[in-house]
Amino acid sequence: MSDAPIGIFDSGVGGLTVARSVRDQLPRESILYVGDTAHSPYGPKPLADVRRYALDVLDDLVAQDVKMLVIACNTASAAMLRDARERYDVPVIEVIQPAVRTAVTVTRNDRVGVIGTEATITSRAYNDAFAAAPHLELFTQACPEFVEHVEAGDTTSRELVALAEHYLTPLVEQGIDTLVLGCTHYPFLKGAISYVVGEGVRLVSSDTETANDVYRTLVRTGMERTSTEPPEYRYEATGTSAQEFLRLAEMFLGPEVSRVELVETGVIPIPHPARRAP
Repeated sequence: MSDAPIGIFDSGVGGLTVARSVRDQLPRESILYVGDTAHSPYGPKPLADVRRYALDVLDDLVAQDVKMLVIACNTASAAMLRDARERYDVPVIEVIQPAVRTAVTVTRNDRVGVIGTEATITSRAYNDAFAAAPHLELFTQACPEFVEHVEAGDTTSRELVALAEHYLTPLVEQGIDTLVLGCTHYPFLKGAISYVVGEGVRLVSSDTETANDVYRTLVRTGMERTSTEPPEYRYEATGTSAQEFLRLAEMFLGPEVSRVELVETGVIPIPHPARRAP
């Protein structure tokens, strides 16, 4: 079991930021990444639908004998984290609590902002997570169009910057000194976000902190990979265009993602991993 891959799931390419951080911290571990591009973006969808889509993907990852599940999607974490932890016998890591812990630690004036998809903000998952730090003042803002710009490869246009000003100015006016990027797509927009909020606001994204949780869980449970063979990295997408997934992955992460296989979830099980090339 220790040599099995870590299963990482997101609604699209955003979770690749988490996968990259896991690879950086745990270079011996194998990874199986699935982007549910058939249903992306999750943000505007009802949480009940997100829960169903996400559990379909996680069911198939578990069927492929992953040793851990990483829900690299804030919206999915908000929709079905408790279900996932009750449903599966492997550890389940998510992206909300790691970012919250960091934000609580680094804020200087106890005024913290959170941006996310419509579904994530409406779910109040971050409000619940920050409830353990009642001395903080929390300000949230949905940024529903950010994901569309990332998926289109736009991180610098005037339209994007104007949109960032529209979303983020109310948070800046509240005097926040820390901003949680509550969507794994948002690290791709750090330049525009930092430009709008200013250098005095610390940006907290969950990719590195989530990888820290993965590391701690593997060590605590004795599940570190022991094989001397090189690790395998496999990338899957549920949409209809492998080239579109690869285009975005290469744009943001470089040539390390060179192959993706299209898969189906739910009614038709994903084939056994032996079918796939590394």
